[in-house]
Amino acid sequence: MSGITEAVKQNKLHEEIKNIYTSGCKPKSEWKVGVEYERLPINNNSYKAVDYFSPNGICNFLRIFASNENWDYILDGNEIIGLKQGHDTLTLEPGCQVEFSLEPQKNLAEIKNKINKLDLLIAPVLDEMDISLINYGVSPVSTNKTIKLIPKKRYAIMAKYLWGIFSDVMMRETAGIQGTFDFSDEEDGMRKFKIANMLSPFMTAMFANSPIRGGVDTGYKSFRALSWLNTDNDRCGYAVDFTKNITFDDYIKYVSDVPMLFINRFEKPINFDGRVVFSEFSDYGYMGYGANIDDYLLQANLCFPEVRLSNYIEIRNHDCSSIDAVLSMLAIYKGILYNTDAMNSIEELLSDLTLNDYSELRYNVPKYALATPIKNYKISDYAPKILEIARTSLRNNFQNEDIYLNYIGELVSDKTTQADIILRNWNGIWNKDVSKLINHIS
Repeated sequence: MSGITEAVKQNKLHEEIKNIYTSGCKPKSEWKVGVEYERLPINNNSYKAVDYFSPNGICNFLRIFASNENWDYILDGNEIIGLKQGHDTLTLEPGCQVEFSLEPQKNLAEIKNKINKLDLLIAPVLDEMDISLINYGVSPVSTNKTIKLIPKKRYAIMAKYLWGIFSDVMMRETAGIQGTFDFSDEEDGMRKFKIANMLSPFMTAMFANSPIRGGVDTGYKSFRALSWLNTDNDRCGYAVDFTKNITFDDYIKYVSDVPMLFINRFEKPINFDGRVVFSEFSDYGYMGYGANIDDYLLQANLCFPEVRLSNYIEIRNHDCSSIDAVLSMLAIYKGILYNTDAMNSIEELLSDLTLNDYSELRYNVPKYALATPIKNYKISDYAPKILEIARTSLRNNFQNEDIYLNYIGELVSDKTTQADIILRNWNGIWNKDVSKLINHIS
């Protein structure tokens, strides 16, 4: 009888898990675009990373801003780890990186306005505390050796477990921009998931913006992307073989086969330290605990593939850059993912690439960006075609939002990236002067 009861529980849990994804299905009229925009806080005088606890640290920045603008605290125990107002949040990544996560919007102009408004609100507090939030993908001066983790319990567990040689770099030094997009049903969602994965190395290349780290030329155009290559291969990279037909269940299997870090019980973390995967935990339990839907949600959130699936599609693989770059990134995906003809064109353009090709691209893009070779071509040969597909779709279907492609279009037409511009100046007129780099990316 107990075996039957357990089977019923497992089936119920699987239904709850599946509902996470099916609950995101929306009619096209309700599709929106969301953004998560991380930036690096540095001291205006030393250019070093700003810490959490000091008088002019990020915790006090959050306290003062919350008081001034009536935002609510987000707490981990008694520690402030972010702020919220309505559907907008201002949260901290492990090394004090400041992330704006804004309520999804129908139009890119609304996203631009919300970012600009929030920037204006926080500017007086930042100025008073001698802090700048820089638009860059990796800490330009400080390294993980001197950047302490914020006091959030999960980050301490992650830092102890993640086994890649650059996992501390990823957690403490890097900043990225992410976009979120809707889907109508499972077929549409998994097609968009597939296309977002196909585009991911090309987009990482186009938005490369982290060549200087710790005050030196790293030899890579996206050191942030390199750090993700060396973080934890169990939970990073491509979630599934997206060159095949895939379903929600394929993604669920991916999440379920990743080693578990911890679960929460009574607001305290119970450390699993990778000793079981979620599928084992849900089938047999572990340490006297049984699995529930919150455990799966946490497990899914502790997986970091290039493209992540929830009740929306989250695309995660771009260096932090300026607001113009943020809008260009969102515009490319919106133009392609929200138009059937555009999706058809991308699939045709990239039809001869295999999963091995995409894996090779992912490993080479951090160093070479647009100059990355693929078969008999380079990414710089594909990028203008990707932009033209997005531009045509935006111009015809989305109130001329193709204007937001102008920033990235100018770079691509010159076969260059922000990283290339930085490196040219760093080794030229800047004469390796960090202050000039900071001025460029602020």
